[in-house]
Amino acid sequence: MKQLRLGVNIDHIATVRNARGGSHPDPVTAALLAQTAGADGITAHLREDRRHIRDEDIFALKEAINVPLNFEMAATEEMVKIACEVRPNASCIVPEKRDELTTEGGLAVRAQQDRLAEQVGRLKAEGIRVSLFVDADKDDLSAARTIGADIVELHTGRFCDLPAGSERQHEYERIVSAARFADACGLEVHAGHGLSFETAGQIAQIQDIVELNIGHFLIGEAVFTGLKDAIVRMRQVINRSGAVL
Repeated sequence: MKQLRLGVNIDHIATVRNARGGSHPDPVTAALLAQTAGADGITAHLREDRRHIRDEDIFALKEAINVPLNFEMAATEEMVKIACEVRPNASCIVPEKRDELTTEGGLAVRAQQDRLAEQVGRLKAEGIRVSLFVDADKDDLSAARTIGADIVELHTGRFCDLPAGSERQHEYERIVSAARFADACGLEVHAGHGLSFETAGQIAQIQDIVELNIGHFLIGEAVFTGLKDAIVRMRQVINRSGAVL
């Protein structure tokens, strides 16, 4: 049996670095520390405006780490070309708007099925597994399977933002249902966005999810406890709560 995987997003190490310029703190150093602390993979999002991760970070991460690199990217020609050059273990296509603080929702797969299918095909031709960041919407999940995606990452942001109560429980049930549906479609199911020690524990209980991707919360906790301790604690939370696969 295999335990739920933990992917660590190191974008906001680069955010701190870029706030002042220079090379410190170094995202590659953070990724290597995360790896030794128990991360099963490293995620980095190269945005169009390069607000945190930069091109050279992606190439350096691919060279340095011994765990899979998940390259988050917008569905643009520029990013497809970079991904094909870097050849990460996986590329996760996410919606991206220049003026957003963070990713605000899932990818509208069905609405742009033809364009995404072409990009998915190009990535897979380079041996890159393709993930789509989606809401818990069965039409988009079906479309993801149709265009050849290997993985879907379910957007957990709304669940994490809602206060405890019936509305939050309803959102949780939507995620459970979507995970079950995606798994039945033959898609590997991940989840992420906004997860904390509290919310990751509940999402980890969903049997069809095999990986959680967590970034901002862990980097925030690292300010107080250090990155290694934050990741070790998250690993413990997931293991205690979670689905053993």
